Amino acid sequence: MYTIERYTIPEVLEKSSLYYNERPALSMVGGTAIRYRELEPRTKRIAALLGLLGIAKGDRVAILSESRPEWALAYFGITRSGAIAVPIMMDFLPEQVAAILEHSESRLVFVSKRFLPKVEAESARRIIVSLEGFSLLSAPDGRAAIDEAALNAATKSFVAPKIEADELASILYTSGTMGKSKGVMLTHRNLVFDAEGARKFIVLRRTDRLLSILPLAHAYEFTIGFLIPMMQGSAVYYLDRPPSATALLPALAAVRPTIMLSVPLVIEKVYRSSVQPSLEKIGLYKVKLFKPILERIAGIKLYKTFGGKLRFFGLGGAPVAADVESFLHNAHFPYSIGYGLTETAPLIAGNKPGKVRVHTTGFPSGGVELRIADSRPDTGEGEIQARGKNVFPGYYKDPERTAQAFTADHWFRTGDLGVMDKKGRVTVRGRLKTMILGSSGENIYPEEIEAVLNSSPYVLESLVYGDGTGLTALVNLKPEVLERIKSRVKDEIEGVEVGLVETLERIKREANGRLQVFSRINTVEHQVEPFEKTPKQSIKRFLYPIKRK
Repeated sequence: MYTIERYTIPEVLEKSSLYYNERPALSMVGGTAIRYRELEPRTKRIAALLGLLGIAKGDRVAILSESRPEWALAYFGITRSGAIAVPIMMDFLPEQVAAILEHSESRLVFVSKRFLPKVEAESARRIIVSLEGFSLLSAPDGRAAIDEAALNAATKSFVAPKIEADELASILYTSGTMGKSKGVMLTHRNLVFDAEGARKFIVLRRTDRLLSILPLAHAYEFTIGFLIPMMQGSAVYYLDRPPSATALLPALAAVRPTIMLSVPLVIEKVYRSSVQPSLEKIGLYKVKLFKPILERIAGIKLYKTFGGKLRFFGLGGAPVAADVESFLHNAHFPYSIGYGLTETAPLIAGNKPGKVRVHTTGFPSGGVELRIADSRPDTGEGEIQARGKNVFPGYYKDPERTAQAFTADHWFRTGDLGVMDKKGRVTVRGRLKTMILGSSGENIYPEEIEAVLNSSPYVLESLVYGDGTGLTALVNLKPEVLERIKSRVKDEIEGVEVGLVETLERIKREANGRLQVFSRINTVEHQVEPFEKTPKQSIKRFLYPIKRK
């Protein structure tokens, strides 16, 4: 890899285009790759297009699209022009998109055809540009098209403005589990520094192939799954649909990725729907002596399913279920746990594959300092706080929440509770805001109880909360469990209710048998509808138990 000097996104583009020249850079699965040498002229044209449309340095430009090569080209073009990118999550509702565009004062929106309906109402106020072909769709001044001769001339004469490392590169709007969307400002230095620091855990090669299945609008995928590969000359391949089994399996076979990033939900579904049932059908799996051998064999099969070339499978964005991680570890699957937040661009801790200590989070990323603040003397638990050049400068137009995010000595408050061992390894226990204080002063972490519940063969997902009298668990049952209950009873109404009560009681009994006394559940209730989620598939906790009242 080349040496980073200016710590700006345009520097990455400029040097990568030169250093990696004919190497493939960006492609759809099964499509024709855009090569590194093409990145510079194509993004220069996009930057010139922005100038022609009146976008100046410091203006905000939004991107609303599925992950694809054009998303990346648009981002590079925006930052080359000196504008600030506002990536928008695909799952946001039209009213959320409109609120983000309004709050960020975005003057232009790059949008793919699939998401055009979400911004059509904005055409009277903002410039809309198609991501397919980068053609003008509409403009408030009534302009219907871009003059090609004028664009060619603007491209030829384009001179990039000087961009400093500490100027804003992006504003990312979160949709958190606590229900308060914020505009996280990230500088060029934040992003490039974080990508460089991540090399402590992952060093990519020019021959690496990354299959991207997460949204580029999320800091996790952007920094780790896009910026790092671009800095190191690797090839990134995008799916043209959500990563269901029918879409993912052919893509894995075609790309045979060496690198993948995922949220835990994806691998947990694979494990619970395919791996776990297969193992449990084998009688010897219950024998302690044979369990590690059988899990190793299952791991080899899983490795082949993922293309047989993986050397780094990164997991982040949410806690990994304990039983699933235990399997991955025992199976020698090349997984790595990463921890971070949008505000830290995002990575602040992680591990190398093969070096993960099960059920811990990892060591600080390169150039990042971590500490445990206000720790309890009995457990060592306290808030994880971070300091480093990857930490954001603040929330856009929100000085009050910015001030609350930092300590008096300028450490960032993550809002996560954790512990740190003597070697500096961090373990995240749960969110400070979701922690429940037990009757005798114990710290109870709903996430840990939910991990136990979610490992049940009956439970699809769960959420635990305290109601003043004890702990209540909402469980969304697996569809096949509900079907079994219905098939066993004759009375369609009364019988199903009895079957549900018996199942919920069994779930409670089995979970409590694995929990400490102070963490045991008082009540288990059936959550009929799927839980509402954030774009990274975390349950929106702030909606529950409100939705049940």
